[in-house]
Amino acid sequence: MDGKMIWIPLVAGYVLDLLLGDPRHLPHPVRLFGNMIEYGEQRLNKGTYRLLKGAIMTIVLCLGVYAFFYSMQVILPVWARYIFNTIFVFYGLANKSLLEEGKAVYDTLYNQGLEAGRKRLSWIVGRDTSKLQENQIRVAVLETLSENLSDGVIAPLCFYAVGGVPAMMLYKMINTLDSMIGYKHARYLFFGRFAARLDDVANYIPARLTALLMVMVTGSLRGWRYILKFGHQHASPNSGYPEAALAGILNCRFGGPNVYHGVLVEKPYIGEQQREIRHEELRKVMFINHAVTFVVVALIVVLHYNNS
Repeated sequence: MDGKMIWIPLVAGYVLDLLLGDPRHLPHPVRLFGNMIEYGEQRLNKGTYRLLKGAIMTIVLCLGVYAFFYSMQVILPVWARYIFNTIFVFYGLANKSLLEEGKAVYDTLYNQGLEAGRKRLSWIVGRDTSKLQENQIRVAVLETLSENLSDGVIAPLCFYAVGGVPAMMLYKMINTLDSMIGYKHARYLFFGRFAARLDDVANYIPARLTALLMVMVTGSLRGWRYILKFGHQHASPNSGYPEAALAGILNCRFGGPNVYHGVLVEKPYIGEQQREIRHEELRKVMFINHAVTFVVVALIVVLHYNNS
């Protein structure tokens, strides 16, 4: 693929995300992906052979998404391809919206109190927020921001660098499958297992790259030490790495027991310093997210500019 067809839509889509964030009132491919997954799950996740049926559904949806977006690269004229790819880079990135959601929880907690903060946090996390205290809410936001920097921003960019918009949208389907059916509770234990493992594979390199860049943009030696010490201790093979990096950068502690879907989950602690997170520390975390995203976008531009 022509390098200009990679880096020009990337820069344009990245700037659009910085300016506009997630287009909530416009059609979004991830919502369409979710509807497709829900339709298939309701019809296939029953009876016997659930593991096989879940794997087949996952493969069919992933191949279908890749085939559609690849065909657009062939069918569309060059000028239309630039516009098409810019739009879907914009849809594929979620950093501005991610940071806005985190800031909304912090501001709600600060201005409206504990109950309002709990409710606002419940919009962006899967854990039970009804009994969380102020510091637990702040910690939950920071965990979410670090994890989603990897799978909501850097992983899509990594796939884009390798295969353009078709690969980026393939990743978004994989990640959406995991977020909808990749749970370990009874309903999805077998049906969603293949999707969960596929997501683990897809995020293996991006999660570690994210953690490394977080440490590099802040110059935190403790962050590097925490990556090595705590990154592999998370229940997820990937989420622990960016969380460990941020815990080291801020010198705090993440993890511990939380309730998910009515089940108490004993997550390992990541970090050593149990302390109160201050409201203003969110600004540093937002800087880290923006800096890491900018570095990856710049690296992709440099890589593909030379092939223009």
